[in-house]
Order: sequence, then C-alpha cells, then structure tokens
Amino acid sequence: MVEPVDVYFYFNFRSPYCYLASKTLWPIFEDYHTRLVWRPLGGWDGRSPPEVAVKKLPIARQDMARFARRLGVPVNPPPKTTDPTLAGAGSLLAERKGVLKPYINEVMRKEWAEGADIGQLDILLQVGESIGLDREELAETANDPDNQAQLMRNWQEADEKGAVGVPTFIIGEEIFWGQDRIDFVLEHLRELWLSRL
Repeated sequence: MVEPVDVYFYFNFRSPYCYLASKTLWPIFEDYHTRLVWRPLGGWDGRSPPEVAVKKLPIARQDMARFARRLGVPVNPPPKTTDPTLAGAGSLLAERKGVLKPYINEVMRKEWAEGADIGQLDILLQVGESIGLDREELAETANDPDNQAQLMRNWQEADEKGAVGVPTFIIGEEIFWGQDRIDFVLEHLRELWLSRL
C-alpha cells in the first residue's frame, strides 16, 4: 500500500489567488495518495502588506481577471475592508466535521463571485448552514481566541518553512507558491509515483 505524503497547504480566504486555486487544487488530494495538512491564515498573513497592497491592487485585479476568464469563473471582489480571520478560524470546524472542501468552495464563491464581506459573521454563518454546519458551533469556533491564535501560528510555521505568500503548497523540501503552480504540484506527485490507480 502506498503511504500518503503530507501536503501542507497555506491559505488566506482574502487572497484572490486562493480563490483561483480553490477552483483547480482538488485533484492534488483526490487523485493522489496525499494527506492534506490544512493551514488557514487570518488578517494580512501571507498577503502583501497594506502599503504594498494599495499599489499592487490595480495590477492584481487585472491579473486575476485574466486567470478568471481562462477558468470561466465569475469575479466580483469583496469590500477592501474584508477581514478573513473569522473564515479562517471557522474552517477548523469544517475540517473537523469533514466538510472542508465545500466550506472553502462556498466561502470563496460568496466572497469572490458575489462580492460578500465574509468578515461579517452573519454571512459566514449563512455559508456554514448551507453546507450543514451548526450556526452556534461555527460562531463559537470562528470567535474562539485560541483558534484565531492558531492562524497566526500557521503563518509562523509557513515562514519558518520558507513560504512567502499564499496559496502555498509544501511537500517535503519542495515549495510551490501561487495558484499557477498547481500543475507543478501535480507533476511532482506523479514523479513520486503517488497517482491513485
């Protein structure tokens, strides 16, 4: 039997490139003998700092629009003030309940296709309810200071491993940064003979 390989996945719900990645990343975990090591982030972690983001935003929006057209996915950016921390902390519950994939997909759709502010707890609870999560449990998980602190520890871990942004996949010593590197992740997994038969 093939032993699954750990794939560390660093993700910030506020990143447009994480939105694009959410549309194409799943074969990494569904078509190969891998184990998802989920590492959500909050706040500005893994993203350009505010002073850089202001200048970068127009270029990033153009860049994202090109990729979105290629993928055939809608783009309607959320308010600039959107804070991803509650969504990141809430994802820890989704992971425990076995609904991480639908959680990621729905949160990102709500935020990046509908333009909703996922930093508003009510919006996040609507998403959670739509995939079967209990509203009270999700609210408690998202607001838990320990879970929010875990998001910061995840970024410290990413930094120690050499990550510079999101989305980032780390397999052993190999670091793959960016939604446009997913093909390289898949290629690496094939080279490791990890394809599911």
